[in-house]
Amino acid sequence: QVQLVESGGGLVQAGGSLRLSCAASGRTFSKYVMGWFRQASGKERELVAELRWSAGSTYYADSVKGRFSIFGDNTRNTMYLQMNSLKPEDTAVYYCAAAEEATPGQYDYWGQGTQVTVSS
Repeated sequence: QVQLVESGGGLVQAGGSLRLSCAASGRTFSKYVMGWFRQASGKERELVAELRWSAGSTYYADSVKGRFSIFGDNTRNTMYLQMNSLKPEDTAVYYCAAAEEATPGQYDYWGQGTQVTVSS
């Protein structure tokens, strides 16, 4: 079991950057498949980026590919989402989530969310 807390959201102008953090307590994040999700107003929650520890690989949604980067710092038990070249359509609540490696598609653990707002 792992507990997740996001931080780093805020207001930024289009073209700017933000770095979201996801601090994990309990088991280290490196024992899980880690994902960043977002949910915009009136929209379904969508997977933005995923770190597959067992495969040593990453996944990015087409809408953020080339702009966002997911990575972790094992020494601090923290995962990050670096967001560059932000667009107004990136505005959403962003959630950190974790899935046990035995069930990589089943995200059972979620943070509380952090708001990202990108102005035009």
